[in-house]
Amino acid sequence: MPVTATIHAVVFDIGNVLLEWQPERFYDAAIGKERRRAMFAAIDLHGMNDGVDRGDHFGDAVAALAGRHPDWRAEITMWHDNWADMAAPEIPHSVRLLRALRADGVPCIALSNFGIQTFEIAQKRYPFLHEFDQRYISGHMGVIKPDPEIYRRLEEGCGFAPGKLLFADDRIDNIRAASTRGWQTHLFDGPAGFAGRLVGEGLLTPEQAA
Repeated sequence: MPVTATIHAVVFDIGNVLLEWQPERFYDAAIGKERRRAMFAAIDLHGMNDGVDRGDHFGDAVAALAGRHPDWRAEITMWHDNWADMAAPEIPHSVRLLRALRADGVPCIALSNFGIQTFEIAQKRYPFLHEFDQRYISGHMGVIKPDPEIYRRLEEGCGFAPGKLLFADDRIDNIRAASTRGWQTHLFDGPAGFAGRLVGEGLLTPEQAA
């Protein structure tokens, strides 16, 4: 099916769109909900991860945080040693949608907050991460969503007008930042809804989107 006049390319977030990213769920299973809640209240693990997504070295960032919080050293170190178990599993229907779009000639672009080293880990586990037509990975860019700069740089490099992009992301702040720039957007809350959007836009048939 040809690309519609409305949408010329589809932009995918990765975490919680193509693969699950639920660190709290991992820690609940590993150390129990009560201890996990205490740790996340005491330590800004997500802030550390934002630094990694901006390009900080993954191992160094985790080690530095563990050094500042010796009472939680073992648990913090798990963020590094068990990272692949936190970024799991893939979302099979979303991966099928990515592949169906590309098979039908629709350019697919990744725009994701991801560290340099963590993206390398993910690529080894998830072959579909090699299948995008273009990739904009925050760790390599030194800027994360929803900073307007990361959207501007995608616009500058991708070759498509902002209004011709359809962007799927699970975070409303990221969606709003893209909408402000004129992108068409889809707040991702599951692959079935996104499949319906792609069918509605004329990018896939219902059979292709199944």
